Amino acid sequence: MKAEQLIDAATTTAALTDFGGDGYREGLDALLASFDESAEPNAIGEPTIEALVTSTLAARLQVVDWWTQHPELAHEQIVDPVFIVGVARSGTTALSHLLSVDPAVRSPRQWEAQAPVPPPEVASYDTDERHLAALEADENSIIHALNPGFKAMHYDPPNMPTECVPIMAQHLVSLQFNAMFHLPGYADFVLGVDHVPTYQHHKLVYQLLQSRHPGRWVLKSPHHALAVDAIAEVYPDARFVWTHRDPATCIASTASISCGLGSTFSDADHRVAAGKLWTTLLTEMIDRTGDARQRHGDRFVDVDYRDLVADPLATTARLYDDLGMDLSAEAEQRMAAHVGEHRQHRFGRHEYELADFGLDADELNEPLSSYRETYGLA
Repeated sequence: MKAEQLIDAATTTAALTDFGGDGYREGLDALLASFDESAEPNAIGEPTIEALVTSTLAARLQVVDWWTQHPELAHEQIVDPVFIVGVARSGTTALSHLLSVDPAVRSPRQWEAQAPVPPPEVASYDTDERHLAALEADENSIIHALNPGFKAMHYDPPNMPTECVPIMAQHLVSLQFNAMFHLPGYADFVLGVDHVPTYQHHKLVYQLLQSRHPGRWVLKSPHHALAVDAIAEVYPDARFVWTHRDPATCIASTASISCGLGSTFSDADHRVAAGKLWTTLLTEMIDRTGDARQRHGDRFVDVDYRDLVADPLATTARLYDDLGMDLSAEAEQRMAAHVGEHRQHRFGRHEYELADFGLDADELNEPLSSYRETYGLA
């Protein structure tokens, strides 16, 4: 794959040419180089990355064009956004799904994250053609057909929040790609890059999305744990919810999910390599978030995964209180209904062994002993 070919494909798809600068090119080049080096794609893998990068770049073109046509978006104020910054598999998805049923909360669905232009509107949000298309695509998903066990590992239904990584991918700095393909070189790039420009673009997209559908943003992605300082700079009044779970479990579970999804796009056995990669990434997430907390501690609220699983409603009530958010009676009723419907393991139990990924619990826990003791995970 050549970057120029994908750029040309995106400009043709969007019928636009202005990317708002070339800040995305470093990430694009790093992604393609890493893909060639280590992804080992099967017959599905290469066309998948080509289509994903093309559509992502086309979305960036459309965002830049919409801003050009609507300069009034600069007046959109994103007030007190909440970023869930726990590492992967620490309850971030369950918590974001639960909070999203509050009518006062605004969280992105996959369809609007992937295709934010035109911005969705309140009156037609649930009947938006992109939403209906996402529902149909989920019913007939190739991923579900080729990899039917993946739902037991992770599932973001079209009517529930998705992570911010599809939006961050528009700047080509996103662990979305690592979740799908074995890309250690690209992971190194993500760890080394300045995240401020990525979150500046991130903010442009959320200003656009809220322009016709306002609400208090609750955003989540484990990727955010790598960039708390950048988020704090771009969003000066952001709050951070740090979810905590035994890190060895999180690392092994993330490696399992990455390999589970990646097996759709590659026939190679990357399990041991994935264990090493996600150990590095999740350890870095914990270390960076802990370090950033020294500077932004008054913005943080903690949620223990065990509390969230044992009593999600009480845990959420405490979280709202800590964040100074109003938990309305309607929100409580919706949350209770959500908890009753979205039971853990409803698609099957996600089972894995640390040894399958070359991992040992004691070796994983020792470097993170201070974190585990601080948050009662030891």
